[in-house]
Amino acid sequence: MQYIARLLEKEVEREIKRGKSILLLGPRQTGKTTLIKHFGNDLFLSLIRPDIRQRYEKNPELLYSEIEALSTEQKRRNPLVIIDEVQKVPAILDVVQDIIDNKKASFILTGSSARKLRRGPNVNLLPGRVIASRLDPLVLNELDLYNLNELIIYGSLPGILLTKDTYEKEKELESYITTYLEEEIRAEAIVRNLGPFARFIELAASESGNIINLRKLSQEIGVSHTTIASYYQILEDCLIIEKIDPIIKSKTRKKLTRSQKYLFFDLGVRRVAAREGTKQPKEMLGKLFEQFIGLELIRYSRLSHKRARVFFWRDPDGPEVDWVLDVENTYIPIEIKWTDSPTKSDIKHLKVFLSEYKNTKLGYLVCQTPRKLKLDENIFAIPWQEVNKLLL
Repeated sequence: MQYIARLLEKEVEREIKRGKSILLLGPRQTGKTTLIKHFGNDLFLSLIRPDIRQRYEKNPELLYSEIEALSTEQKRRNPLVIIDEVQKVPAILDVVQDIIDNKKASFILTGSSARKLRRGPNVNLLPGRVIASRLDPLVLNELDLYNLNELIIYGSLPGILLTKDTYEKEKELESYITTYLEEEIRAEAIVRNLGPFARFIELAASESGNIINLRKLSQEIGVSHTTIASYYQILEDCLIIEKIDPIIKSKTRKKLTRSQKYLFFDLGVRRVAAREGTKQPKEMLGKLFEQFIGLELIRYSRLSHKRARVFFWRDPDGPEVDWVLDVENTYIPIEIKWTDSPTKSDIKHLKVFLSEYKNTKLGYLVCQTPRKLKLDENIFAIPWQEVNKLLL
């Protein structure tokens, strides 16, 4: 399959040359294995394979002996060891730490679920010993050609984008949901009763991008609101959703929304999980466009060398701003509109936000305009293709 160069590639390569070890997390099929195979290695272990996984489950210390043998052979150079899907055998991380501390090898560790790593009993997260990175679906800068409608409908997973046939795209997305339910949930015994959880995934996908009402969802599914909260935590730990917090501090507004929003990590996966077809009404396209830009901002925030996070802002009594970038303690409010002809009426909430927060200099309206436009003294409309310029 065609290799797509990733923006994260240079960073990983730089850290490898420095002799550092890396923990690379990311959802399934975002291209982690393809990326790490792009680098040379002295030992590659895929713990997704049952025979290999069982070998180290029985005796994690085997890894130390194998690496000592490699070190003896190479004498002057520490070997580079890749362990794919490391969360499958969390106990191996204690051995990895010992190897790193004794400068026997460097590692690239990958994982498609942080649940066992974060919540397993006595799991060693290798604090101070690995550089943590995240590989997301493709961003615009990694694509030579792109079509907005296709990105909104089919998402940005590399394998899906490289598949030309729309029928095959749909089959692969449906398989993704089935595989996730079976392998991540049933196999790891996270949820005993898959029925309510399967229904929850469908509703969570439909509610992607909205402010979450746990009690409403609990009534629809027939489980407690605390169970719904735990379901969201499972999806977050398994890297299927992104949690976006609201900005809750304001000098004048007392009722700012405090509930979070969640975005499915990929719009193609979201659509199939929600059991929606490929034909979307214009109103829905606008909502999906908002989510698409939100995901791009989150992904670019991770790739940026600046300290950046994505928030949203909403006053239930009126104004709201779709996304707010916090870049090194400076707010950048961003509104999203499905239009190629923006007007001043589209930026009224941006003006309110700018007047409310002193650490805000500029606001942006992201839309389908072909070129950048000045809509107010400190508010600009920009083409959606240029959203990366706000961070990179």
